Amino acid sequence: MFWNALTLALTLLYPLAIWLGHDAIEPRWLAGLLLLTAATRLPTLKLSASARWSAAGGLALVAVAVWSNALLPLKLYPVLVNAVLLAAFGHSLVSGMPMVERLARLREPGLPPEGVAYTRRVTQAWCAFFAVNGAVALGTALFASEAVWSFYTGVLAYILMGMMFGGEYLLRMRFKRLHHV
Repeated sequence: MFWNALTLALTLLYPLAIWLGHDAIEPRWLAGLLLLTAATRLPTLKLSASARWSAAGGLALVAVAVWSNALLPLKLYPVLVNAVLLAAFGHSLVSGMPMVERLARLREPGLPPEGVAYTRRVTQAWCAFFAVNGAVALGTALFASEAVWSFYTGVLAYILMGMMFGGEYLLRMRFKRLHHV
């Protein structure tokens, strides 16, 4: 629980720290923040393949930022996170049980066929979200100012994710009501 909370806090504060520090602190020193963010994932490595890939990718970005003393590798971390989530959700669609179905079965082990189809569609929707969100994060990292990148990756992306969660919740309630699930 502590590690998850610390990782969440660092992930939320990361874009703001990069934006505030980019003119005052060399990128190789800002890389320490990304190193800390990736390191907080270490306690969860045995639980999640996506956490392993995210941590390994974060460490690679740290190495490039330290070696090159460039800010761009640090701005690519949100792209990496979206790519890892897209890969995890996408892989679940082609190799067994879709990710959202796995999560749904934690609460409803006897998920009916309509629910299974619904969770597959929701997993596909999350794949689309991660693809678009990652592409926008990449675009802002490459072509926008640090302020725009920070606003998108540190504020707007989370608002959009919250809207996705909220919208899916409302659709799920409607789906359950219509299908008597």
